[in-house]
Amino acid sequence: MKIYDVSMPIVPDMQVYKNKPEKKPLIRVVQDFDTASARESRIDMDVHCGTHIDSPLHMFPEGGTMETISLDRLVGKARVLDLTHVEGGISREDLEDKEIQAGEFLLLKTRNSGQDQFDFEFVYLKEDGAIYLVEKQIRGVGIDALGIERSQPGHPTHKNLFRAGVIIMEGLRLQGVPEDTYFMVAAPIKLVNTEAAPARVILFKGITE
Repeated sequence: MKIYDVSMPIVPDMQVYKNKPEKKPLIRVVQDFDTASARESRIDMDVHCGTHIDSPLHMFPEGGTMETISLDRLVGKARVLDLTHVEGGISREDLEDKEIQAGEFLLLKTRNSGQDQFDFEFVYLKEDGAIYLVEKQIRGVGIDALGIERSQPGHPTHKNLFRAGVIIMEGLRLQGVPEDTYFMVAAPIKLVNTEAAPARVILFKGITE
């Protein structure tokens, strides 16, 4: 059995969306052995930091919070699609030869996975690509960028996917993961009443159920 941890490490100097300083996680030691018998740390972190899952509330005032995404939709088969040749945005045309089936959870592997610094020209999922995935009735989609779209007024990629009940996962690290089908466990932190939650996402090769 092969295990791939496709989550971003949470560290103070990690890449964050648009390099905004306020999005950097603040991790500090609040108690150490010089003053106490045990060490304790505290973290202040944006819920969209690193690898995370969005809920519909991220885009719609009436949208569901993280509790509306059940774990049984985040555990099961997932397919990595190698799209490392794509420049700019992933379009319908880029996806049409992938034989996408209804109910699949797709993980979009792009050149983003090889970058340690935020790229303002990151590869994203275009609106027509999102509409195509909705037409194929997929269960969820993840991408190795900190956003699934950029430079699209009105956020049509997010909104088309959310309206169709498609789960959105961002901030994956897929470098070194071959295009294939895996057993995925995506475990968001059990936050309540939020529009996103950081997640640990693990892919297993050699497990089918």
